[in-house]
Amino acid sequence: MTDLTGKLPSLPDTWRRIDKAWLAVLVIPLVVLLLDPPKFWPVLSIASGAIGHTGIFIVVAITLVAYVKATGAENLLAKAFEGNQVRMVMMAALLGGLSPFCSCEVISFIAALLAVGAPLSAVMAFWLSSPLMDPAMFTITWGEIGLDFALGKTVAAVGLGLLGGYITMFFARSPIFADPLREKPQFGGCCSVKAPFKGTPEWKFWSDTDRRAIFRDTWLENALFLVKWLMIAYLFEAIMVVYDTTEYVAAFLGGEGLGTIIIAALIGMPAYLNGYAAVGLLGGLLDQGMAPGAAMSFVLAGGVSCIPAAIAVWALVKPRVFAAYLSIAFVGSIAAGLVWNMIA
Repeated sequence: MTDLTGKLPSLPDTWRRIDKAWLAVLVIPLVVLLLDPPKFWPVLSIASGAIGHTGIFIVVAITLVAYVKATGAENLLAKAFEGNQVRMVMMAALLGGLSPFCSCEVISFIAALLAVGAPLSAVMAFWLSSPLMDPAMFTITWGEIGLDFALGKTVAAVGLGLLGGYITMFFARSPIFADPLREKPQFGGCCSVKAPFKGTPEWKFWSDTDRRAIFRDTWLENALFLVKWLMIAYLFEAIMVVYDTTEYVAAFLGGEGLGTIIIAALIGMPAYLNGYAAVGLLGGLLDQGMAPGAAMSFVLAGGVSCIPAAIAVWALVKPRVFAAYLSIAFVGSIAAGLVWNMIA
C-alpha cells in the first residue's frame, strides 16, 4: 500500500494557510445564526447592502491603485526626497498620503532611501502619513463616511507627517534621533523586499503585456483585499444596528471633550487591525453616536500603530526612534481630533 501520511498537511500548517479575514466573514454570521437565529437575516442584509452601497467606490479605488502600479508612477515618489531638507519633509508628508504603497512595501522603499542618505526627518514624515491615506483609502472613506471626513483625514495625515518630520529635523542631534538605524534591518511582513524605483512611468501601459498583467493581478488582489475587510467591518456594523448599541457607544465615545478623544486614541492604537475595516466600522459608530473628533483620533492613532505600519518602522530603526514615532502619532491624533470636533 502507498504511504499517504507524508502527503497530508498537519493541522498547524492548514491553520497557517487559512486566510483569517475570510474565515471571520464566514464565522461572524454563523455565530449570529447559532445564538440568535431571528437576527441572522437582518445582519446579513444590512452588511450586504452596505457593501453594495460602497461598490462603486471600491471599483474606483482598486482601478486607481492598479493603474499606478501598472504605469510605475509610484517611482516618482523618490523625487520627494531630493533637495532642501525643509522642502523634503513637506513633499514627503504630501506624497506619503498619495502613495499606493501597502505598509509592508514601505519597508523596501524607505530602506532604499536611507541607503542613499535621505534624512530621517523626511523619512519620518513619509512614514507617518503613508499608512493613513492613499487613493484607495480616500475613495472608500468618501463612500462610507463622506467627502468632508475623507478630506479632513487627508489634511490630518499630511499634518501628522509634517509634525513628525519637523520634530525629527529639529531634534536630529538629540539622543533620541542620533544614529537611528539598526545595524541589520529586520525585514519582514507580507511583501517581498524589492528595489522600489527603477525605470520611468509608462502612462499608456495597455500596450505592454507585462504591465497589463500587473494591472489585472493588482486589480484582483486589491478587490479581494478590500471586500473581505469591509465585509468584516459591515458585519460588525450590522450587529451594532440590529442590537441597538447606540447607548453604549454614546456613553464611551459620544462626548465632545478632550477625555473622549484621548480614550479613542488609546483604544485605536492597540485595537486597530486594518484601515479599510476601520472605515466601515467608523461609519456605524458615527451613526450610533460616536463623536466626530473621537472618530478622527481613533482612525489616525490606529492607522499609524497598526501591525503592518509598525513593522515597517520597527524593521529599520532602533526602539527609541520607534517610541518617538508612536508618541508623535498619539499626540498628533489627539490634536487632530480636537480640531475636527470644532469644525465638523
